[in-house]
Amino acid sequence: MTTTRKLRLGPLPSNQTTKLTFVCPASLKADLDRYAALHAQTYGEAVDAVTLIPYMLEAFMARDRGFRKASSPKGNNLSE
Repeated sequence: MTTTRKLRLGPLPSNQTTKLTFVCPASLKADLDRYAALHAQTYGEAVDAVTLIPYMLEAFMARDRGFRKASSPKGNNLSE
């Protein structure tokens, strides 16, 4: 039986790749790998956790009200 799931992070757009290196706990790496496997299963395209991370961060920041408010012309300037 196949179930259709929708993930918060939808299909990935076609973009140039950027290498990203960071250190994280082993438990987070395992969660990222599981998310990547579920994403591949859901959308039929193999993808690894490293490829997903920039899109996850972008989605997180886009939905962060405090960040959006501070980044808006009416909000506080982050470069001060």
